[in-house]
Amino acid sequence: MSEQTSSRARALGSRWLGVGLAAVIAVVTLGLGFTGRLTLYISPESVWFACAAAFVTLAGAIWSCTLPIGAEGDHGHDHGDAADAESDATPAVSRRRTLAAVGAVTGGVVATGVVAAALVLPPASLSVELAMSRAGETTALFAGADTVSLGVADTTTFGIGDWASVFATATNTAAYDGADVTLTGFVTPGSGSDGVNLTRLVITHCVIDAQTAMLPVEVDPGEYKTGQWVEITGTVRADADGALHIEPSDVVAIDEPGDPYEY
Repeated sequence: MSEQTSSRARALGSRWLGVGLAAVIAVVTLGLGFTGRLTLYISPESVWFACAAAFVTLAGAIWSCTLPIGAEGDHGHDHGDAADAESDATPAVSRRRTLAAVGAVTGGVVATGVVAAALVLPPASLSVELAMSRAGETTALFAGADTVSLGVADTTTFGIGDWASVFATATNTAAYDGADVTLTGFVTPGSGSDGVNLTRLVITHCVIDAQTAMLPVEVDPGEYKTGQWVEITGTVRADADGALHIEPSDVVAIDEPGDPYEY
């Protein structure tokens, strides 16, 4: 391979690892944003920012394609001295350059694989298994926890995350006994043999920070398989020891909603 061909290949590789991958990711982000599926990965409040950043990135990538291949490496001055120094490089320097090249190629292959997966694989919500694995990692403190502690919250607006905060932190559980609820989530195994957990993932910014919120429900564990989405209408009840649970009056199996998370 001639020196000119080798230089052109390196320039093409650098451009692909830079603006090429960035352009593909920008297109994927815009596509998900326009179809309303970007909320499978980030909170709705962040969608506009992600789409704006993707648009700017795509515009920059298109502009960069107007530059000749290899132009980004041309600084407008002679590299003769550097070439002379390179010819005198020690074996140790050559080995470091070889390792750097191998690392760059490996990173490029991995990055290309990730981007290809984003193009090929359909958008999907986080798995039930992941939600169960994250249960109990942190104290259930979600949106609304501050108003719960002050006792001024309107529980009619609560989701599973808000109620999980109440169940975990309320000191006067009798105050919530008798509260009516209508909640949507998926079924996961309960701690005992006489109930299940109504579960939902709660995210703040994106799926990376997703936390699992669970509420104990008096439902026969054999009635619904793990991962089945349900809509539960019922009443919050306090046990004799003060622990809260949901006593359902109606349970309806449903398909996974378009937006499977709470925020």
